[in-house]
Amino acid sequence: MILLQGNQIARLFGAEVLFENIHIEVHSRSRIGLVGRNGVGKSTLLKIIAGLEAPDRGNISKVKALTMGYLAQNTGLDSSNTVWNEMLESFHEVRNMEARMRELEVMISTVDISTGEGERYLKEYDHLQHTFAEKNGYSYENEIRSVLHGFKFDDSFYQQNIQSLSGGQQTRLALAKMLLQQPDLLILDEPTNHLDIETLAWLETYLLNYKGALLIVSHDRYFLDKVVNEIYEISRHKMTHYKGNYSRFLKLKEEQLALDWKEFEKQQSEINKLEDFVARNLARASTTKRAQSRRKQLEKMTRLDRPQGSEKSANILFEIDQPSGNVVLQVEDATIGYDEQPLANHIALDVRRKDAIALVGPNGIGKSTLLRSILKEIPFLEGEMRYGTNVSIGYYDQGQQQLNLSKSILKELWDEHPLSPEVDIRSILGSFLFSGEDVEKTIGLLSGGEKARVALAKLAMNHENFLVLDEPTNHLDIDSKEVLENALIDYEGTILFVSHDRYFINRIATKVVELSENGSRLYLGDYDYYVEKKNEEAELAALLEKPETAVATFSEGKKNFQKSKEEQKLIRQLERKITQLEEDLATIEEEISQLEEKMTDPIILNDHIELLNLQKQIEEKEAQQLVDLETWETTSLELEALIGE
Repeated sequence: MILLQGNQIARLFGAEVLFENIHIEVHSRSRIGLVGRNGVGKSTLLKIIAGLEAPDRGNISKVKALTMGYLAQNTGLDSSNTVWNEMLESFHEVRNMEARMRELEVMISTVDISTGEGERYLKEYDHLQHTFAEKNGYSYENEIRSVLHGFKFDDSFYQQNIQSLSGGQQTRLALAKMLLQQPDLLILDEPTNHLDIETLAWLETYLLNYKGALLIVSHDRYFLDKVVNEIYEISRHKMTHYKGNYSRFLKLKEEQLALDWKEFEKQQSEINKLEDFVARNLARASTTKRAQSRRKQLEKMTRLDRPQGSEKSANILFEIDQPSGNVVLQVEDATIGYDEQPLANHIALDVRRKDAIALVGPNGIGKSTLLRSILKEIPFLEGEMRYGTNVSIGYYDQGQQQLNLSKSILKELWDEHPLSPEVDIRSILGSFLFSGEDVEKTIGLLSGGEKARVALAKLAMNHENFLVLDEPTNHLDIDSKEVLENALIDYEGTILFVSHDRYFINRIATKVVELSENGSRLYLGDYDYYVEKKNEEAELAALLEKPETAVATFSEGKKNFQKSKEEQKLIRQLERKITQLEEDLATIEEEISQLEEKMTDPIILNDHIELLNLQKQIEEKEAQQLVDLETWETTSLELEALIGE
């Protein structure tokens, strides 16, 4: 069923066309991703679809009684309510039903139900009770708790005033409230902003099970691949529709471009042959009629436009003036935070030349604070930090506080490099898509994506050998992210970065450091490796808890049942074997951790033979771990079967 349809939609700014001839269909279970470069009009189109703006041409048609929820990017929940009371407002209809049901219960108890009045009350009550159940009336409070928990709001937040919360928390609450309202069409503009990786994963799962339709603008490729199954791309004022998730869209777009080129070249070859025939034969009396026929054929032909690939991209290049020493940065047993509010302690970092380390962890744990402490902007509360030799640091601030909003783009770079010729500055800016009069624009008037490109241009000009990046992909569209990724992959220096973009982490990171209240933990691989290890740790923890749970749930009756002496002896043997296996598994896990830690030792990092030896030991330990786990499972099943007899 089609919920909404846009036909020939256009948005104009005077004579300038933002987009035109836009057609879009939203069905009852659509999962649509709207993509395109920054500035092509994605947010504007969402506002038109949501009814907040009128199109300059075209129209939007929708089914009657369609409920829509629209969440603009970085929109915070502005309310004087407490968190809990604000979420309750999403269920005002259900709560009114509930109140009416309580009234009817009192009325029914005070009248004779055999009378006409009593029958009316009973009939109304039955109808309300059925509708109340359909609208999840009996568990809406549990749904509120579930969604708030998914967005990292535990019960300690429930009675807090929303105005006392941070901007990021208010943004998450706005999204939480909209999810609870369950509109038929949910329109989300960059919903992944301000979400950490764990919350992103929860939101993906929630949206997969959402009953209504979804229309989403996002620059998060992992998110788009998981949630959407069709893509609308706006490019060069037009929109094209593709079936599939984002990865499928990229493949289909490439295939379509190849097909367009094939058709274009085929037509060009045909045109050349016809034009050549006309030129050679028009003047000859014997062939004039045939030449005139060919000319008419040419005039009637609908000529294909020359296929255009992707729009022009930035050309980012990070170079270094001189390499650093092998040791770039060491942090030992550090505590970060503020005098009255420590955020995390027992932090250890050992950053080596050409490392690309991703710093991950929940929002509020202090990732940005750690970066600023490394930059000596905020002192460590405890611990030590040392830089290596010849280390020069370049810093990208997610808040873009290092930009002077009153300067022009050209002056922002030229003032820091006054000896550079203007032509060189303009050349650098041109590679970041600022050309001609664009370089005279005042920074304060730029979009978030444009400011990000200015900040990256400044970073590229400084040629430092250690880049500290705080959310560098914020405000960047997917194409710009890819250009940045390629530049960082080719970078000869060292990178320490914070990001919630899982695709970006996977492409850039050679190591992942997870930050928690209790310290930091190193994972020697990319994002996929980190997730795999985290899942293994969770599975192992669950397995190790099973015997305790099983023993704890034995009924007292079974415990007191008199077993034969042989059975009792066998049970004790199995229990001792399980205990020993659990101790062995714990020991192996500790030994693996020690070996992995040992591999990060500066001396060993330069000893390839010793590294191979340590890796071989780890693989042997992991093999033994698997054997012990299988034995543990088999033994546990034997024990459960014996006790359950």
